[in-house]
This record gives sequence, C-alpha cells and structure tokens, in this order.
Amino acid sequence: MKPAPFAYKKTRTLKEAIALLGKHKDARLLAGGQSLIATLNMRLSAPDLLIDINGIKGLDGIIKKGSSIEIGALARHTQVERSELIARHAPLIALAMPHIGHAAIRNRGTFGGSIAFADPAAELPACLLALDGEIEITGPKGKRKVKAEKFFKGLFETALGPRDVLTAIRVPAATKDTRVGFAELARRHGDYAIVGLAASARANGKGLSDVRLAYFGVGNTPVRVKKAEAALASGDVDGAVKALDLDPHDDVQATAKVKKHLAGVLLRRVAAQLMEARS
Repeated sequence: MKPAPFAYKKTRTLKEAIALLGKHKDARLLAGGQSLIATLNMRLSAPDLLIDINGIKGLDGIIKKGSSIEIGALARHTQVERSELIARHAPLIALAMPHIGHAAIRNRGTFGGSIAFADPAAELPACLLALDGEIEITGPKGKRKVKAEKFFKGLFETALGPRDVLTAIRVPAATKDTRVGFAELARRHGDYAIVGLAASARANGKGLSDVRLAYFGVGNTPVRVKKAEAALASGDVDGAVKALDLDPHDDVQATAKVKKHLAGVLLRRVAAQLMEARS
C-alpha cells in the first residue's frame, strides 16, 4: 500500500519543530521512522505534515552526567548497542538492545522514537520503568522532566503533548551493588515479544533490595508487579511467581493464560540472573 498524501518539512532546530507542531493540528515527527513509515503505508495514520527532526544537532549523544546516563532522543539503536558507556553504566539497556527488531531496524530506529511510540510489547519502555528513568520533554514553555511511571499513560499514549518533542532519556548510572536481569520470549529473535521482563535491584548483603520488575507484552503499558517485587526481595522466588498480579489479554501471539504462565517462567529466569550477579 501507499501512504495518503502529506507535506514534508525538514527542521534544523527544536524551536522550528515545535512551532510547526503548533501550526499544524495533524503533524507527526519523523525520526527513525521504523514504526511511523509502516503505519503510513498501511494508512493507520495519515498526517498532513511530516516534520523531519533528523537535522537537529545535539540530540544523538550518549553521555554520563554525574550519577546519570543521558541518551539523546535521536541516538540510533545501533549506537546505543555499541556504546561502552551504556555497557558500563546502563547494563540493563545493553542486555535489551540486541532484542530490538533486526539489524536493519536498529540501524535506523532511534532510542527516543521507541520511548515516544510506547509500544506495550517493546523492550525499552519496560527497561526505563525498571530503572526508574526519566524523560526530558521540550515544548512551547521550555523543558520538563517526567518519570517513567508517569510517562506511559495507556495504549500508545504518553505524557507528550501535541506540541512536545521528546529530547532525552536519563537513567541512574549503575553502581557496584546494581543488579539487572532481562529475558523475553518471542517466536523468532527480533520479533515482538510474547512476554518480556526487565528487572533491576540492589545487592543487600545476602539478599536484594529496591527490586523493580517491569513486564512488557502483557498490558497496554509496561507493567510493574509490586507484590512479586516484595517477595523476590525477601528471597522467595516461588512466592514471587505466585504473587504475579498480571491481567494480560488474549492476542494473536498467545492466550492470556499462556502469557501469565510465561510471565512466571521469565520471572524465574530473571531472578536467577539477579541472584547469580549478586553472588
């Protein structure tokens, strides 16, 4: 299929992009385009204007700022995947990157685009939730920061307003006691996950503390399971599995019952990762 007709404008500054969003009620931002182009071709979206933001300088960096790692919205997945800073200071993200699509998609797709699109089966929103990260948004009134738990609102719905541009993502830099785990189940490596789990915790003597478990593929947004987190923090893996209070829906990938079973399988795998790293 071919997309519906649209106008195209390549911008060089954030100010110009935000101004264009204000002038056009039905405009979309184009970054990597790995999701947008597909929806255009299938006519699931039909904007009047595409605003290409790839020419805006300074939005593709990966830097360490104090106790945080900042990833620019236009950083390509491949760039993040190969970054030594990410491997050293954001190991959960490093674990997740090879699972995102296939090589061609990672070459063009952007980190910020994945967060802004907020696909509930995507890896990065769950990682951001597990790490208690934050999103930097630039709009007509300047910049603001939104925590991951408040950013993902619903199915493909975020805290981004109609004139907002996601400009950066920040996560706490890993410390010596940081522990992370990641696992997903997909029909084929690189496909959307049937169920996935991103986790972070802190080593605390012989146990774990600050456990954060973020599932993807089981709801309209990435989902934390706080009862299971508490059980896992006490070392009770079986209790954590029993405490999973997920309510997935049937979809083309699997039934809700299968998804819930697989969530338990993944929890055991990720718990083993956290415990092994701790020891």
